[in-house]
Amino acid sequence: MVKKTVYVALGVTVDGGKELLGLWTGAAEGAGFWAGVLSELKARGVDDVLIACVDGLTGFGDAIRSVFPEADVQRCSAAVGGGVHAVRQSLRFVNWKDRKAVAASLKTVYSAPTLPEAERMLDAVEAEWGTRYPAIPRQWRSSWDELTFFFRYPPEIRRVLYTTNAVESLNSSLRRVLKTRGPLPSDDAVLKLLYLALSRIASRWTRPLHDWKAAMVRFEIDYGERLTRHL
Repeated sequence: MVKKTVYVALGVTVDGGKELLGLWTGAAEGAGFWAGVLSELKARGVDDVLIACVDGLTGFGDAIRSVFPEADVQRCSAAVGGGVHAVRQSLRFVNWKDRKAVAASLKTVYSAPTLPEAERMLDAVEAEWGTRYPAIPRQWRSSWDELTFFFRYPPEIRRVLYTTNAVESLNSSLRRVLKTRGPLPSDDAVLKLLYLALSRIASRWTRPLHDWKAAMVRFEIDYGERLTRHL
């Protein structure tokens, strides 16, 4: 039996609706793999990407910008509803007994009301935990621009940007489908099964994302003709 991973790309249209962009199977994830996926999406008609919300894969942002050079990248930072990528990576360095306290300290960073306050909170995290776990502040500072892009926007819009919860929820639904089936004979069998499941899931995507109208007003200001020509 060979274990493989199925990767999912989920897009948000100008109407605020979710749209599955594709499924891919592979043995290992990497920046090169995602560069190939993004090139495929562009060849299939994805004209532009304004904002990409991604997990913590090293080099993922560079892979996106190699294909869509004007894209802004927001790394998932929040531990909200399961979107825990940056926090989860940090906790790898932490003893079990300290994990709850460290996670609470990191929450003060991404839940800060402003970027300067987030910077002060990260300084506080480093003062409290930096001696014991120096890799944590170093990790956050090295990816600071991508972790804090969402601070450009007011609080009611940030929830659209700072977590990959929509993808995490979709992945959870797909895992439940696969879990009940056991080993499958081929990649095609896996993709067909997931396609049928996704068809059922997508039928429930009938509403735009929360606060989408407010987000669009701001996106039109920030992205101008790159957005309005698709309206």
